[in-house]
Amino acid sequence: MELHTERLILREFNPNDWRDVLAYQSDPLYLRYYDWTERMPEAVQEFVQMFLTQQEQQPRTKFQLAITLRSDHQLIGNCGIRMASAEAHEGDIGYELSPKHWGCGYATEAARAVLTFGFTELHLHRIWSWCVADNVGSAQVLEKIGMQPEGRLRDKEYYKGRWWDTRLFAILEHEWRAQAVEPATA
Repeated sequence: MELHTERLILREFNPNDWRDVLAYQSDPLYLRYYDWTERMPEAVQEFVQMFLTQQEQQPRTKFQLAITLRSDHQLIGNCGIRMASAEAHEGDIGYELSPKHWGCGYATEAARAVLTFGFTELHLHRIWSWCVADNVGSAQVLEKIGMQPEGRLRDKEYYKGRWWDTRLFAILEHEWRAQAVEPATA
């Protein structure tokens, strides 16, 4: 499975992708909003293996794709959508991007493509996401793709010696259709 946007190709993971994932997941800027304090090769290999296993599941309910640049096929992150079951009417999206590529619109472009996939191919009614409230950049991505804030959960996550608030966002299928969204091509 692949999704194509103007500047990106979102593709299935392969076993050798773990090195590129390790490179960006080891960046201190990336680690700021995760409970990990460092990333080890074995853990990242397990992380990528989880996506490889999900690719084989039938019926498939989790679609986490490697974000690569069209220009040189460099892996710069991942983005995907997950459903609780094949019959689910809602799914949640998540993404991560190499800090070296923050501020270029790539996360928004990838998330918009996955949102389109969720509504057009998976026929979902509602797609939601969450982010750490301090992660303003992630919240901006969710707002740019048309998601509406649904609330703030105070002291929801505990890691790195402190409590973190999280923010919830969602968009309904009819709200998405009402937007002028450039669809991804499969």
